Amino acid sequence: MNIPADLKFTKEHEWIKVDGDTATIGITDYAQSELGELVYVEVDTIGDELAQNDVFGTVEAVKTTSDLFMPVSGTVLEMNPELDENEGDNPTAINEDPYGKGWIIKVKMVDKAELDTLLDAEAYKAFIS
Repeated sequence: MNIPADLKFTKEHEWIKVDGDTATIGITDYAQSELGELVYVEVDTIGDELAQNDVFGTVEAVKTTSDLFMPVSGTVLEMNPELDENEGDNPTAINEDPYGKGWIIKVKMVDKAELDTLLDAEAYKAFIS
């Protein structure tokens, strides 16, 4: 199971990578393997300011749909164009490369202190074990 040490994680299986006050968010390798092949990603919150733990979208697999939760509060800046049904329409990018080309959204964070409430790689590994 791939759990990059430079990321933070939620107990809902989202990951977050911070660059200044912008964060990239996706779902973990564990989450995509549990869901199976993804067929659709919906994010209708572009431009919205959401609180930590708010739902920012959904991922749909062959047999289930799962909500996506904000790891930190912030404004949703963009969705990965490769996943967007109007542009790339390639939700399996999440299955193939969840921490790279399978990222889901970018947000402008409003409170970096919220990062301290998230799990580091070791804690996430223990959580899913």
